[in-house]
Amino acid sequence: MENYIVSARKYRPATFASVVGQKALTTTLLNSITKNRLAHAYLFTGSRGVGKTSCARIFAKTINCQHRTPAGEACNECQSCIEFNRGTSLNIVELDAASNNGVDDIRSLTEQVQVPPINAQYRVFIVDEVHMLSPAAFNAFLKTLEEPPSYVIFILATTEKHKIIPTILSRCQIYDFSRITIQDIVDHLGYVASQENITVESAALNVIARKADGAMRDALSIFDQVAASTSGNVTYTATIDNLNILDYEYYDRLVESFLAANVPEALLIYKEIRDKGFDSQFFINGLAQHFRDLMVARDPKTIQLLEAADNARNAMAKVAEKCTPQFL
Repeated sequence: MENYIVSARKYRPATFASVVGQKALTTTLLNSITKNRLAHAYLFTGSRGVGKTSCARIFAKTINCQHRTPAGEACNECQSCIEFNRGTSLNIVELDAASNNGVDDIRSLTEQVQVPPINAQYRVFIVDEVHMLSPAAFNAFLKTLEEPPSYVIFILATTEKHKIIPTILSRCQIYDFSRITIQDIVDHLGYVASQENITVESAALNVIARKADGAMRDALSIFDQVAASTSGNVTYTATIDNLNILDYEYYDRLVESFLAANVPEALLIYKEIRDKGFDSQFFINGLAQHFRDLMVARDPKTIQLLEAADNARNAMAKVAEKCTPQFL
């Protein structure tokens, strides 16, 4: 029986071209490699699941690749690339600062820095969650980070740049990773579904993308969950049921009852929502967001700002036509 691999690992990008939603940033990194303008320290910062660690690994693999492609990407065929892909490369060292955040851990790292690369040009040290280092560990790291050997490159990754001391920041080239857009997530999930022979509805992927809140890793995990529960037929209805999401149709019905000043109907709809287990605060926040979406949907110029499937946009536009800005 073939071992199952979750989508977040199976479809983890292996080249800069396969990184989703960070085109400008990956182009800059690729150009710095092809022009041999490499800094000795980088800081990758951004919210969870946007590709920071993946890009750090791709960068580390590419700079040591012995036969890069014409586009500058790693070939994935040379000895260095093969060792990296197998996880046996001695030239790439990863440290999780969340669980190795003391002075002794950093001293051990600085001792490894003195060991030159084996059959490669660089040794790359990737320090994930670097903001978790203790103040003493940061200070112990400063000198090595400022003046490492010529064959060493540090890549620090963090979700909380504001927790890193200024003296560390000043020694790094800083790359800010953006949250991945709804459309980019939907497109990538569609690609994954086609590879896995899973039937999907576009509206369902849009729900998953919104639930992921800009994080591709979260989107892939949610997609796996929904695909498993629906036996490979990911529909909109099954998705909102599985993820316990309040369907926009409830909000549309409420707005209709508000417009008609039908208080009993509004109360009955609210009872439906409560009976389905939704918290009142969650409902109120969702209703406020729905009013904002209706405001956007009123004007053809701004409806493109609405992050929703086409059928949902059209439905909201019809409801929004009945509402005045003052009402909303």
